[in-house]
Amino acid sequence: MGNKQIRIGIDVGGTFTDAVAIDNETFEVLSKVKMPTTHHDERGVASGIVQIIQRIMSENGIQPEDIKFIAHGTTQATNALLEGDVARVGILGMGTGLDARSARSETNVANIELAAGKYLTTYHKFIDSKELTREAIDDAIEQLLAEGAEVIVASEAYSVDDPANELRVMEAARSRGVYATGGHEISQLYGLKTRTRTAVVNASLIPKMMETANMTEQAVKEAGITSQLMIMRCDGGVMSIDEVRKRPILTMLSGLAAGVAGALMYEKISDGIFFEVGGTSVDISVIKNGKVMIENAQVGGHKTYLRSLDVRTLAVAGGSMIQIGAGKITDVGPRSAHIAGLEYECFTGKENLQQPSIGLVSPRKGDPDYVTVRGAEGHEYALTLAGAANLLNHVPDDDYARGNMESTRIAWDALGSHLGMSAEEAARAAMDIAIRKVMAVVNQMIGDYELDTGFITLVGGGGSGAVLVPAMAAKEGFKHQIANNAPYISTIGVGMAMVREQIEKTVVGATERDIKLIRAEIMEKIVQSGANESTVDVTIEIDSQRNILRAIATGSTELRSKDLASREVPVNELVLTAAEALGQPAERTELKAASGRWFLFESSEVKKSMFGLVKKKLSHVGVLDREGVVRFKKTNAYHLAFLKKNIDDRFASFLEENTVYSDANATIPKTFIFYKEKMLDLTGMQTKEQLFSILEVETQLLEDNSEMLAVVYQ
Repeated sequence: MGNKQIRIGIDVGGTFTDAVAIDNETFEVLSKVKMPTTHHDERGVASGIVQIIQRIMSENGIQPEDIKFIAHGTTQATNALLEGDVARVGILGMGTGLDARSARSETNVANIELAAGKYLTTYHKFIDSKELTREAIDDAIEQLLAEGAEVIVASEAYSVDDPANELRVMEAARSRGVYATGGHEISQLYGLKTRTRTAVVNASLIPKMMETANMTEQAVKEAGITSQLMIMRCDGGVMSIDEVRKRPILTMLSGLAAGVAGALMYEKISDGIFFEVGGTSVDISVIKNGKVMIENAQVGGHKTYLRSLDVRTLAVAGGSMIQIGAGKITDVGPRSAHIAGLEYECFTGKENLQQPSIGLVSPRKGDPDYVTVRGAEGHEYALTLAGAANLLNHVPDDDYARGNMESTRIAWDALGSHLGMSAEEAARAAMDIAIRKVMAVVNQMIGDYELDTGFITLVGGGGSGAVLVPAMAAKEGFKHQIANNAPYISTIGVGMAMVREQIEKTVVGATERDIKLIRAEIMEKIVQSGANESTVDVTIEIDSQRNILRAIATGSTELRSKDLASREVPVNELVLTAAEALGQPAERTELKAASGRWFLFESSEVKKSMFGLVKKKLSHVGVLDREGVVRFKKTNAYHLAFLKKNIDDRFASFLEENTVYSDANATIPKTFIFYKEKMLDLTGMQTKEQLFSILEVETQLLEDNSEMLAVVYQ
């Protein structure tokens, strides 16, 4: 590979472990490797990680010193929770005075049901904080361990303000060689019950994840790689392995985050829905204004303080098998060919399907019957959604999911004649059922995030992206695209990920001091997590309804521009994209201002009412980045281009003009500021003072003559 700098991404899945090598400058995928996940090796999945690193390095002549970034995503935390393979947790609750009674019950979260009949077991002891001697702590830990606890959680009312007592308990547990964590480490939000529950889920994962983390880190060192090993988080970023040891819960659902992170690197998606379609299930997530949507995750039906991608999972995918009854197709899935231990009909040679006959199989006890096709030699194959999509010609010739058309035709002809219809009618019926199931979720997400249906693109990723997405787009009238390198999209997402950290605090009426403190705290945390300080971007959000002050930081592990500068789009193309996004003709859409990576377009429209007597001018504003992704669009928005030195006069009076005054208060407009590479979202600010304090902190290093764009709306 010469002197190229390489990024390596590894995705450890339930069935396969994938790896990609990516050029650090051009982001071109140089190599892709797939091998079975080593669940049963004595070193567990770490063994497969060692093997795949060695293989990708030797096959491509990569030297250890060429590797500038190495990260892996893992389904281990998610699988452990689904399978109930977690440690038993002892909770030591604390509180005093009036809070003691409520703290006693709120720290006792009881057993959490993870799946049918699988529980995360907890034991609970409570000490009044006033009586918290070392002896009392040791006694309580001793009792919890005697009951069966393997990990200790320290949880005290208001520990987010002063974690000293939680730290004492954690130290006491660790001094006897027991893993321990505290509620304050996981979240700085008030809400003792949810904080304790989140800490308990985290603690239950620590022993297993420690083992894997240590082995994996060892493996990377053995390979001579000096770059720090990073691990994928559930919000699409990565963190250092040291942080995983403390907060393994952050890796939960990270496999889902990786796919959409990969898609966003390659595809110019402004508003879209991303489908990562595998053999057994599809993961569906929303992209709006070029960003993925995040929410609080649930475990066993309970809310946690874990912020993760909003991903909805459905058992509809390439390998989904077909159910029949009363002469017609009745359902698709939830079982897949993989679960039934059968091969797909569309991936075998036609010689295996001579003299085909239709059979039925029930993959697991209590399952309904699913259709199979058997050849003269007795080979049995599943009829699948992938087969239906191939038969209906939805899968492109060069796609990973493209099957053998002759075998597919034989199998579906057999099913069609069994049901008294053509093969195409049978395939269409199966496809329609699958689409109906997925669209129920899609429509819900469109409603939840107020997406403009005329401007959405459906994006297919995963090995079976083309099985579902083209057919659904055609039936429902959406645009669609299959992501570049779709089968490896998650692995690429891991290899391209940025370091990410987040802090949330309960703060009533955030002041300038609160904002500066949380900003300093997140900077310290993200640098600990492996980011190079000069690459870090911080966003501050204020949720005044729930009194939450949130800081989100992203950065990269080495000094590099986060942009694919080679993908700059000409302005005449940007105009067309802006016009489409705003639903206006291109000839009425103008470029009004540009600054850094940002282009601001406006389209004015005059609406007439009362038989043309009343005219109302509407201003549609859109902001695109240089890659052609629409990052903002709004009707009735107003904009201003100004220099940094004019924040206190021109920008201040523009803000004043768009502030609505009533008897009770002044309502400042929702505000976005664009400059250089930064899009500053100030929509959570309630007062002019809050807005100006964040603006001052964010722009303190900007030159006075830097150009800035403001967009406001009520």
